[in-house]
Amino acid sequence: MSKRIAIIIGHPDKESYNFALAAAYKCGAEKAGAEVREIIIRDLDFNPNLEFGYRKRTELEPDLLKSQETLKWADHLVWIYPVWWASVPALMKGFLDRVLLPGYAFTKREGSVWWDKHFTGKTARIISTLDQPSWYYVLFNGSPSHKAMKKLTLNFIGVKSVRITSIGPLRLSKDAFRTKWLEKVERLGGRLK
Repeated sequence: MSKRIAIIIGHPDKESYNFALAAAYKCGAEKAGAEVREIIIRDLDFNPNLEFGYRKRTELEPDLLKSQETLKWADHLVWIYPVWWASVPALMKGFLDRVLLPGYAFTKREGSVWWDKHFTGKTARIISTLDQPSWYYVLFNGSPSHKAMKKLTLNFIGVKSVRITSIGPLRLSKDAFRTKWLEKVERLGGRLK
């Protein structure tokens, strides 16, 4: 059976380098025999605001229901997004709030601080772009978006193995830098990691 990969693109601009990275990863994965589905958050029709928190249910739009199916279907989740203000873009944050709901991604245990994780057995890769060198983001800023996505989101719902690829500084980069990274990301896709 071939590996099933979901690529989730969190950049709101279709002409961004993030979309080129997603295409490169997809190309490599498909060449390696993987089945790939994409979730392009900017193209989804949904309200990114979890209006009532968890107090009252907000019905899921059809695009979010389809996204939930894709996330459950996949063996490997590839999240591609830019780091903005040490976090993910607002639309991607809204997607996470609306999709990774109690009862779907996890279930809190009655009378306990613990929870059951519903995404166990899956793996993930984060590919993020930065306007600073990746080493600087890690050493001096503590990589807050990576910690939030890896530990406080993906590990929280049961995805134990999460690899991170940071690409930066992107803002002042030359074509050769960008081409090199597209080739590296295509190879990552080819290794299905």
